[in-house]
Amino acid sequence: MAAGVLRRSLVSAVKLSGEGVRGTCVGFPLLCSACVSLSLPHTHTRFVSSRPEKKVLEPVGVFEVPKQQGRYESGQLFLHSVFGYRGIVLFPWHARLYNRDISPPAAESKPEPSGAHNFKELSTKTHTHYQVLIDARDCPHISQRSQTEAVTFLTGHDDNRELYTVPGLDHVSHEDILPYNSTAEVPIRHELFQRFFQFSASNAPPYIPSDILRSWQEKHHPWLELSDVHRETTDNIRVTVIPFYMGTREVQDSQVYWWRYSIRLENTGDEVVQLRERHWRIFSLSGTLETVKGRGVVGREPVLSKEQPAFQYSSHVSLQAPSGHMWGTFTFQRAGGAMFEVAIPSFSLDSHGHRDSPYSFLF
Repeated sequence: MAAGVLRRSLVSAVKLSGEGVRGTCVGFPLLCSACVSLSLPHTHTRFVSSRPEKKVLEPVGVFEVPKQQGRYESGQLFLHSVFGYRGIVLFPWHARLYNRDISPPAAESKPEPSGAHNFKELSTKTHTHYQVLIDARDCPHISQRSQTEAVTFLTGHDDNRELYTVPGLDHVSHEDILPYNSTAEVPIRHELFQRFFQFSASNAPPYIPSDILRSWQEKHHPWLELSDVHRETTDNIRVTVIPFYMGTREVQDSQVYWWRYSIRLENTGDEVVQLRERHWRIFSLSGTLETVKGRGVVGREPVLSKEQPAFQYSSHVSLQAPSGHMWGTFTFQRAGGAMFEVAIPSFSLDSHGHRDSPYSFLF
């Protein structure tokens, strides 16, 4: 049973009433037979014994009731409801969600900006996302469906531009978090876990942010900030885009502005489709309009099905101006061979007035 079924089954499991929820045993990638019996795709062979007829549970903890309101705090353990990995919340962000599947009131509509094609300025709602660490044991098993971010920083002082990376860094929407708790002092395998968190049995959750995490968050806040989320659905293919401003670099005596953008593709229907091409338009405040077209994304042409409905990746873009915007289409192919276009929602590239910093990202 694949990742798409995992999401539905896990959600149904945590909706059990009363004390049954708090006592629900969580196993990865299996749940105990008292709750729901399910497994992930065949790539998850590390939890299967040498005799195929016998499955092995790896205890994780006990489910908590998902929060319909409010937010999860730093140190919250969770399972990702789509990709199935174990993770821990670093800190929450309040993002503006632009959902192009919902038309705004007529009074709120605004003229299209110069150079845009079918750009819609929508009224927004605030939505909670989280910066998280992914358990390193799960990274190899989700790599075909979601990049396990390795974000590169410039660190040190102005005269010390040393590089370091943060592997297994992801951002997660509130509804994708299935919270659980554990009494293990080291429940997440990640090289930064014991630097970012301290165990305190008297707290809930019992993993409290360390001074190192608080300092890291404050220091790199401008480059980690998740402020806008853009979403649009075409023929049951939902595209979600999250842009991040990453700083500037000087190239041939001129400033080049960089952004990272994360894209999640989700098949909300029953039909099997495959991504074949991408077609981008990139408009810069300097007045230039660039067109980029190519096969697949990040060297892949993912198949989206009911069993494997989602694919997530990140890429980068640079402009010789402090702002601009991007939009475009993905070309998908149906099982019968027919092609169809899926809209990529237009999103702004904005430097937010950040000053140049020796801690800018480098690619």
